[in-house]
Amino acid sequence: MSTDDDIFLAAIEPVDQVAQWLAGALDLEPVQASDLLEGEHLFRGHARTAERELVVLVAPNGYIEVDPEPDEVQAIDPYPIDVRVRLLGRKDEDLQLRETRAAFAALAESRPDIAMLLVHNLDTLVAAHLPGAGTHTFDEPISPDAPDIDTWRPWVVT
Repeated sequence: MSTDDDIFLAAIEPVDQVAQWLAGALDLEPVQASDLLEGEHLFRGHARTAERELVVLVAPNGYIEVDPEPDEVQAIDPYPIDVRVRLLGRKDEDLQLRETRAAFAALAESRPDIAMLLVHNLDTLVAAHLPGAGTHTFDEPISPDAPDIDTWRPWVVT
């Protein structure tokens, strides 16, 4: 299982610009790391929901399927930026998801003009935000993959 969750953004700005906005919106400080790839930005700060440190990696979305077959379509394909959120310390999936939800809400409030998806463990689509439509939390666990396309399609940019 993953130890972090992802917020995928459909921002039109370059990843560097998005990283600067995100750091301000979430009150994060940059971290210098020699192993970052081009376009990756690492930040840390205090978690909003727990007495823990939060680490956030902003990077190009490396999970995009370009021209996927119909059965390979993913909700995250039109979202060029991946925001990986991780709580440091003992693994606690509930706490991890609660923190990522708080970050997602803060980002949607800060930039309601950017479509975004919250994906837990890369296999469960938790929430979506669409400009003009608002934020939707999926009641039942659904996949961000093709089998659940009828459920997530109304909440995903195309």
